[in-house]
Amino acid sequence: MTDLTPLPTPEDIRRLHERYAPSPQAFESVHGHCVIVWRIAEQLLDALAARGTPAAVDRDLVRAGCLVHDIGVYRLHTADGGFDRAGYIRHGLLGHEILAAEGLPEALCRFCSHHTGVGLTKDDVTRQNLPLPPADYLAESPEEQLVMYADKFHSKSSSPKFLTPAAYTTAVRRFGDAKADAFTDLRRIFGDPDVQALSTAHGHRLVDAP
Repeated sequence: MTDLTPLPTPEDIRRLHERYAPSPQAFESVHGHCVIVWRIAEQLLDALAARGTPAAVDRDLVRAGCLVHDIGVYRLHTADGGFDRAGYIRHGLLGHEILAAEGLPEALCRFCSHHTGVGLTKDDVTRQNLPLPPADYLAESPEEQLVMYADKFHSKSSSPKFLTPAAYTTAVRRFGDAKADAFTDLRRIFGDPDVQALSTAHGHRLVDAP
């Protein structure tokens, strides 16, 4: 259980998104994605409970983590209406900075900085020359792991889409077999979401592996 009392409510977090979003379109993209990631996580938790194997996670903390995890993306929107795609790898740290400046606890800030891919190691940062302080950015708690995992099944690109487990496995394998294996381990823990149902419900296309 979390000692973050009280957690910000979904309404509190929505207002935070509204404050930082540079445009209604950015808000719809980022906040909408965060809500979808929560729906994915919620579906996974419900499925585990229905099978009699509930995950040992704080459900309210998972919801809050899902809803804040991408707030740093707003900082990548440029004054001229553009978007800093090259700097996207920094969105987690930028979100961490936003939440810390808002006085939110470290345990909530970490959902921003520790959800990229299936986790970034210090070696990843140095070997790939990523524009991040050299450190491990790994999901450690079950709540962090679930938020990171649920995030892998939806993309907020200009044409939002859901990804099947096979599609994400193919995508992440570009960064090495160890990354694909880490994703497989998360699948074993949390199960697979029904991305077809989510795709139909939200009207976003579904991408499967080639």
